[in-house]
Amino acid sequence: MIADGIIGAVAEVGVNVPVVVRLEGNNAELGAKKLADSGLNIIAAKGLTDAAQQVVAAVEGK
Repeated sequence: MIADGIIGAVAEVGVNVPVVVRLEGNNAELGAKKLADSGLNIIAAKGLTDAAQQVVAAVEGK
């Protein structure tokens, strides 16, 4: 699952900024839940527009 790879990469690299991930397609909801439950600063977005809005919100500290 893509979410597992993202979680592993963020944990291994030690990213210090929010990571916004666009999830669509099969198992997108399960992937978003895994990202949310990971305890890492990973934000799941539904589509490119939502991803852009999530990036702006993260930059503004919201």
